Amino acid sequence: MKYDMPLLRGPWLTPALRSLAGLLAPGLLFVASLCHAAAVSPVEVTIYADDGYPPYSYGENGAALGIYADILNKAFERMPQYHVTLVPVPWKRGLKLLETGQGFALYPPYFRPEERPYIRYSEPILDEQVVVFCNRATTVNRSLKNWPDDYVGLTIGTNAGFLLGGKEFDRYVAAGKIFRDAGTSSHGSVLKMLSGRNDCYINDRLSIRWQVEQIKRNGEIDADKVSIFESAKLFSEKGHLGYTDRDEGRFAFKNNFVQDFNAALVSMKNDGEIERMVERFLSGRR
Repeated sequence: MKYDMPLLRGPWLTPALRSLAGLLAPGLLFVASLCHAAAVSPVEVTIYADDGYPPYSYGENGAALGIYADILNKAFERMPQYHVTLVPVPWKRGLKLLETGQGFALYPPYFRPEERPYIRYSEPILDEQVVVFCNRATTVNRSLKNWPDDYVGLTIGTNAGFLLGGKEFDRYVAAGKIFRDAGTSSHGSVLKMLSGRNDCYINDRLSIRWQVEQIKRNGEIDADKVSIFESAKLFSEKGHLGYTDRDEGRFAFKNNFVQDFNAALVSMKNDGEIERMVERFLSGRR
């Protein structure tokens, strides 16, 4: 940026004044540059959040809440050049926003480059353990040792848009040997399993346990009459911040944002901040 100061060049200046002006000019230019930098507003960024995946990510009265929201907001404090707004949306709608290039980013997708080639992934944020929980009463005569072979004939709940269960499970579903019920939220899917409408449910272990406790606490089901158990541990997954790769330059700040967020995330991991935040959230000491 160039600042022109004609008053410092006039013939009316005496040698002494010219000398003084020469000394002051660099300082004045420096101050002007600082003022210009201060006047530059942060880049406005909207990031979408899964609104039905507690305790990791959920919406309440229009606000994005959960463990991921806490971690991301803390990371954004290290990125003052951006003003980030988190907006909760149904998961499938968020995916569609990325697929069409209308939305900038969504959390927390698992790494699925083949199934979702339109997503560019951040550094992993959290490790999640994907498991199967079942209603003991509806599966009482079942030996559920082998996934998914021993689950033939059962109805398995999942969340709509979640790619869980594995390819063999998907083949069983396509062949009509296992029935998949894709719910719109973890809450509804867990409630169906507890009530016996579905036999089992696939999701992250912590999310299932947290949701069960919320349902019992709210009195939505008689806890004394329900028994569920973890029947299979499938695999470990990592949640990410996923960016659209189909914006065609709409988000000019994307590459810089990706680098800045990854740097903030790695720093938080290295100093143990993410682990402490998860512990505080789960203990209610937020």
